[in-house]
Amino acid sequence: MPKTSPRLWLVKSEPDAFSWQDLLDAPGKRTHWDGIRNYQVRNFIRDDMKKGDRILYYHSNAKPPGVVGIAEVVKEAYPDHTAFEPGTKYFDPKSDPADPTWLMFDLKAKRALKRFVPLDELKANPKLASMLVVQRGQRLSIQPVTPAEWDEVLRMGGLEP
Repeated sequence: MPKTSPRLWLVKSEPDAFSWQDLLDAPGKRTHWDGIRNYQVRNFIRDDMKKGDRILYYHSNAKPPGVVGIAEVVKEAYPDHTAFEPGTKYFDPKSDPADPTWLMFDLKAKRALKRFVPLDELKANPKLASMLVVQRGQRLSIQPVTPAEWDEVLRMGGLEP
């Protein structure tokens, strides 16, 4: 992945699990992003996500799915405590607190898009043909976004890039 500053990401969340509104309602419009159990996404968090990186907040598994807002990384990777809590959804008995397998980061809501951008419109836009979220079978919950893709999604959402 090319090094840009800040880096750009798309983060997926199911609105019934943690919606954009939930983020806006959180203290300081901020939360930790836990429960990642995919090694490629964990590596993005560990190796690439930095404080100040910008995020397209995407509602997945929604009718319709799409981009709703912009957030920012406000705290870089740290151990995901949910991996160490037996009986919880994200418990991983192989994860060692001394050398954690799973990491999380903190993000903060910055601003809603003026207009929700549904996945169908992302797919229909030829400028976004290579964007990971529009690729068939692309299921990663955190995905890198190019500057051109970022700018186009912002335009579609009624914001100046």
